[in-house]
Amino acid sequence: MKITKDMTIGQIVREHEGAAETLMTFGMGCVGCPSAQAETLEEAAMVHGMNIDDLLEALNK
Repeated sequence: MKITKDMTIGQIVREHEGAAETLMTFGMGCVGCPSAQAETLEEAAMVHGMNIDDLLEALNK
């Protein structure tokens, strides 16, 4: 299943092996925090000042 910007961080980490490591390499160190369970990838990217397209590309490799 392809990762999309409307998926929650929690869902991505649970369903995609290696996703947590990729997120952390982009500077998103709080992948396990409670808010990450309900926050979408797009919301998290905005909060952390990340480029959503670059992040999606890396996660879907």
